[in-house]
Amino acid sequence: MKTTQHTVRLVLTEPLRISRSTMAARDAVVLTVEHDGVRGHGEAVTSAYYGLALPALRRHTADAAERLTRFAGPETALHALRAGELTEDGTPPAVTAAVEAALLDLVGKRTGTAVHRFLGSARAPRTATARTISLTTPGRAAEHARRLAGAGFTLIKIKAGDPDETADLDRVRAVRAAAPGARLLLDPNGAWTPDRARALLPRFAELGVEAVEQPIAPGEPETLARLAARSPLPVIADEDAVGHQDARRLAGRVHGINVKLAKCGGVHAALRIAALLEGSGTDLMLGCLTASTLGIAPAVHIADRARWADLDGHLLLAHDPWTGIGGTDGFVTAPGLPGLGVRPRAETTGEADTTGGTDTTGRAEDTGRTAGDRRPRTAEPRCAAR
Repeated sequence: MKTTQHTVRLVLTEPLRISRSTMAARDAVVLTVEHDGVRGHGEAVTSAYYGLALPALRRHTADAAERLTRFAGPETALHALRAGELTEDGTPPAVTAAVEAALLDLVGKRTGTAVHRFLGSARAPRTATARTISLTTPGRAAEHARRLAGAGFTLIKIKAGDPDETADLDRVRAVRAAAPGARLLLDPNGAWTPDRARALLPRFAELGVEAVEQPIAPGEPETLARLAARSPLPVIADEDAVGHQDARRLAGRVHGINVKLAKCGGVHAALRIAALLEGSGTDLMLGCLTASTLGIAPAVHIADRARWADLDGHLLLAHDPWTGIGGTDGFVTAPGLPGLGVRPRAETTGEADTTGGTDTTGRAEDTGRTAGDRRPRTAEPRCAAR
């Protein structure tokens, strides 16, 4: 098998502000794996919260790509990946997820099978996705919510964690008034103290909020579980639930766990967590980082397992280099095409189906291991975890 990688700058339509940071752009590394003239693609994005800057991301992707070339075909490589025999200890979960996505895409294309079918879903998953409203004024939040409701969104996620708690309450009231039929999720990204959370959760329940993600700072899962046991609305663990062991610790003790492929290690890891949660009383939420359609697509192929889907990362971009899963009408759909079913937009010059990777400006970029060792063209942006 042959591999290439290239870097793409993903710029948001407008900055996304959450309680701990503001993000205007992030970088993505696209990995392409080729076998017998067929190519599969996967994407990993930078994240300051998860300690993944562009140089490290490119280096780890290049290391994984080099190991991929030792396998005779994608099927054996995929088996080795899932057995923990392909990536080395210390490989970031985001890179493992991107490698798995590229292999799934390639195997699907080689067999003429959509990814969701060999993951166990006979029908292409189609699900309502949340759309995020960042920390902003109540007036702007209401305007945004009104547009989203008009476009067809039925699930809206509101960022919270303003130092002034009345601002959070006013923002939710404004969104509720502007989109009275929408289901509302709230996400303080761990900004509240336990005492503040206990005081605020009943007030947000009165406003019709359906669930709250990670209300308190991560690092004290026992405190989060105790808070959930007394909460008048469902509590979903996010930053406190990174991988399988975290999910095992919290299963049955919180109302939901937000599983992101980039933090747990890919589709297979996510499905293991879903199986663990089944029957525990804890529901699955599928979330994402801000990424292109290529980065979001693997999660869409398993979205039918989730109670809540927050797969809008590609909808935040000023220009998405890929297309295929929809979302602008409030619903994301796994394509019925072979593999992941996504394709590059016609105007994108950096499509990875070339002999060597290119960036989106059309300038040639080194491929293979040398790509991971070069200095980045752009500085690491301040990235907010989603």
